[in-house]
Formats: sequence, C-alpha cells, structure tokens
Amino acid sequence: MKIGFDAKRAFHNQTGLGNYSRTLITSLATQFAEQTYYLINPKPSSLFKDRPKNCIEINPTHFITKLFPSLWRSRWCVGEIEKTVDIYHGLSHELPYGIQRSKVKKVVTIHDLIFEKYPEQYALVDRWIYRRKIKSACQFADKIIAISEQTKKDLIDLYQIPSGKIVVCYQSCDQRFFAEIIKPTAPTIPLPPRYFLSVGSIIERKNLARICAAFQQIVKQEPDIKLVVIGKGGKYKKKIIAYLQQEKIMESVLFLEDKYTSADIQSSLPWIYKQAIALVYPSLYEGFGIPVIEAQASGTVVITSNCSSLVEAGGDAAIGVNPVQVDEIRMAMQSVMHDEPKRTEIIKKGKLNAAKFNNENCANAVMEVYKSMKHE
Repeated sequence: MKIGFDAKRAFHNQTGLGNYSRTLITSLATQFAEQTYYLINPKPSSLFKDRPKNCIEINPTHFITKLFPSLWRSRWCVGEIEKTVDIYHGLSHELPYGIQRSKVKKVVTIHDLIFEKYPEQYALVDRWIYRRKIKSACQFADKIIAISEQTKKDLIDLYQIPSGKIVVCYQSCDQRFFAEIIKPTAPTIPLPPRYFLSVGSIIERKNLARICAAFQQIVKQEPDIKLVVIGKGGKYKKKIIAYLQQEKIMESVLFLEDKYTSADIQSSLPWIYKQAIALVYPSLYEGFGIPVIEAQASGTVVITSNCSSLVEAGGDAAIGVNPVQVDEIRMAMQSVMHDEPKRTEIIKKGKLNAAKFNNENCANAVMEVYKSMKHE
C-alpha cells in the first residue's frame, strides 16, 4: 500500500498533535516496512529529520504553491495525493478540500471535541472553523479514527456520526518513556528533592488552580515539598501566579517553561516524570490524556480525573479524583507522599497499563483500519 499523511504537525509541532503524528508514522513505517509512506508537508522543516527511510516527503514545487503553502495543504495538494497514494490519512481533524471527489481511500483522526464541551474557552470564529473542518472530514472520510471511546461517544452524540464508521485506536507516547531511564547529563535541569508534577498547557480546563489550592494546604505542613509545572499560559497563568503570591507560596512552585527551553524540557521529561512524587493531572476534560501514559511508562504515580477519557487512559493503575473537589485532590496527593509500599504497587500497575498503549499495539490497530478500507 501507498499511504499518505497530512504531515504538517509532524514537521512543525513539537508537542501534542506533532508527537502523535511522528510517533504513529514512525511506528507504522518501522513495523510495516514493506509499505511506502508519503508525508504531505507544506513547508520544509528541520524537525522529523530522523524519520524512517520509507517515509517520502512531498512539498509544494511551484512558485505559487510555495508562496501559499496553507492553500496547497488544504486544497491544491489533492492532485498530488491522487496520483501518489492509495490511502490518505488526515492526522489532525481535517481532510483537504476536494479529496471527496477522488478515488483515494480517506481516513481522519479526531482527537477531541473540547471546543464543543467548553465553548467559552474558544473564540467564536475558531469554534466555527473547527466545527466546519471536523464535520466535513467526518462526512467525506471512509473511516474515522477516534483516539478514545470518549471521543467516539462525543462524535455520535454531538454530530450524529454513525457508530460503525468510527474505530477507536488509542495513541501511544514516545518510546523513550518506556525505556530504562538514566539521569540525563546534558542538558541538566536542576530538580528539587521532593515535588509533585503538573504537565499541560496552563488553561482553565487543565485545572492548575485547583492543583495549587490542594498543594497550598500540603506545603503549609511540609515546606520542603515543591510543585513543578511544565506548560505555557497567558491570562490564566497570571491568575495562578496572583494566587500563589497571595498565599505566600510562590517560591514553592517552579514554572520550568520560564527558565528552560521546550527542547531542554522535552529531552529531560522522562527523568522529570520519574523523580516526581506523582503526576497530578485532574483535567476537567481530555480527548485522551497522553501525559498519563508518559508518566506511567516512566514509573510515576498518576493522580487524575475520574471522568472523560482519563478513566480509559489511567485504567486501574491511576488514583482517580473528582477534578472539581480540591480536598479529593489534596487527599490523593497526601496518600502517596509517605506510603512507599503503596507507591511501589501503583507504579508497578502503571507500567503494565502503559504497556497496553505501546507503539506496536497502536500501529497495529491503525494498520488494521487501512487494511479494512482497502478491501471495502
């Protein structure tokens, strides 16, 4: 088979959708090396240079298409796709306009419908664009990959997509989180001896305010405990900082993005996970929640929400809490601070749970979707 991908994020996004794209493409190209993979990339990039050799990059070649790379990706690349691939996979919610008239088999991955669940956190025009792109992609795709049962349910409930058209294929995290972790020598990010960890964009849905409220009660009793935060933010982050200053615990919360580059943090992330008392991830809503798997694979206790897809991601190996109850978050944090046997048991179960989401299993599931489409 000749399989094409919308590879914009693989080449231009260092987190989130970029990680999903690179991990999936690499896993497929490694496990199913007999196939050929084409990466539709609107602009050259130094990212993803270490991709497998059976992944062929396709860029705009004419003056006009180079001048308008976004238009090439969203419309003009269809001719290239038609003459090159058997199956085209939109990895992040969309398919190029006009591909519905081609004979190429089409699949799209839908990660979440968070903008529908929390519309107040998105601009009106952004919601309109996202809704239009996703509905169009779901209409014209032969198959839809949802990254969780929660996302599949949302597609059915909110957009009335037929259940039989949707296949759940869980995503994996980078293989380095599953490896035995050796302390990085360069770059070295100094870490406090004892800390809880928060990973994710600093936005309301990620719930850092309630994490800080729970942490505030803990640090007053044990001043040596720190909270390490990885993520970028704007207005919501300013509110968090104002709260920390008001409570006089600003020195106990470390925002790594303020001191180190994203590249330095990413290179040290498995070690940062492993050294934490626990990852505290009580997000109000997620399409999947990849930090849960990254943390479990790294050998870290996970405290996460008992709702949305986080129940699927954490399995029976995570401590589930009601994300709007600060006392539940606090008690979960305190429960693993000094109980080493409990921590050891949770970490052991977490590694077993994370193994279900390894690259091999996730790539196999997606390849089965491609094969089913080929024979339809």
